[in-house]
Parts: sequence; structure tokens; C-alpha cells
Amino acid sequence: MSSIRAYRASDRDQVYDICIRTARAGDDATGVYSRDDLMPDLYAAPYCVLEPELAFVLDDGGTAVGYIIATADTRKFVERWRDEWLPAFAERHPLTSELTSAEKNHIRRGVHPEQMLIPEVDDYPAHLHIDLLPQARGRGHGRALLQTLRSALAASGVLGLHLSMDPANRSARAFYDRLGFHPLPSSRVDAPVLGIATSD
Repeated sequence: MSSIRAYRASDRDQVYDICIRTARAGDDATGVYSRDDLMPDLYAAPYCVLEPELAFVLDDGGTAVGYIIATADTRKFVERWRDEWLPAFAERHPLTSELTSAEKNHIRRGVHPEQMLIPEVDDYPAHLHIDLLPQARGRGHGRALLQTLRSALAASGVLGLHLSMDPANRSARAFYDRLGFHPLPSSRVDAPVLGIATSD
């Protein structure tokens, strides 16, 4: 029986595994980059480390098979990323000439966290990442994870939540549309940015 619970430090390796196994538009990205920890170091670990109170996992009998992670205040998160996360990130993932252009672009996002500051950030200050392994999809778990996060944000007085996504992940876009996310003014076909209120 799967259940949602707060993230624990002992979940780290499973969160890394989930992230890399869903990092190619929802599919497995193992071996795609020179280091398999690049995508988790960008899109999972910093949230669990810097804001663990907004990290929740889907636990399937003691094994994490999905998660939702977020920051309540993207502006403050960018500052903390630069001060607390960037030094180690830059050391682990140096920009070198032999990297692919895609890998270089990901690393630049880590080195320049201000890219998270979408024009609508003051109205939608929180942002999230959600990933589920294939066996956990289509069972309502994604909806339940999102509602858990929205409730936690609303209880903290945060009114708006946004996300950026890979346009190639069509199933994820359909999921967000069903849950009431809408394109924000800065959204582009090649770089969707969706928002939602934290309470209905």
C-alpha cells in the first residue's frame, strides 16, 4: 500500500534514482550525461537539502517510488542556492569542453540559479518538481502528492505555485492540465511555464 510521507535524509539515494530514471521527458536518462548525478543535483537534491519541509515521497512498502519537492519562495531559494549549494555543485560539475551542449546548458542552469526567476515569480513564488517511477503512475498518486504540497504551501500563506517543464513530456502536460495548471504569460511552446493557486 503506497502512502505519502515527509522526506527523510535516508531517502536520498532513492530520490536520486527516481530523478535520473525520469529525467528524459519522463523516461530513463541513465547514462545520457557524463555523470548520472547531474540531474538530481539540479532538480532534486537542493530542494531536499535547503527546504526539506516541502519534500514529500511516495512510499511503497519502504521504497520511495515518487516524490514532490518545492520551495515556497523562489527568490530566497535562488539566494540560498548561490550561497549554500553552488560551491559544491560547481566543483562536482565543471564546465569542460568535452561535454555535450545539452549537458553544458544544464550545468549553466546550476551555475546561474537566477534563471529560476520567472517574470511572474511574485504572484507565483513557489515552484515544484514532481517525479514518479512508471509503476506508480496512473493511480492518482501524482494528484495526491500535488494536493499534499498545495495544502502545505497554503497553510504557510503562499498563494501561487508554478513549474517549468520539458515540452516533450506530453503525458505530464496532460496531467497538469487536468489538475488546473494554466500557462503563465512568460510560457512558450518550447519552454512551458504553468501556474496554479495553492487553494481552490
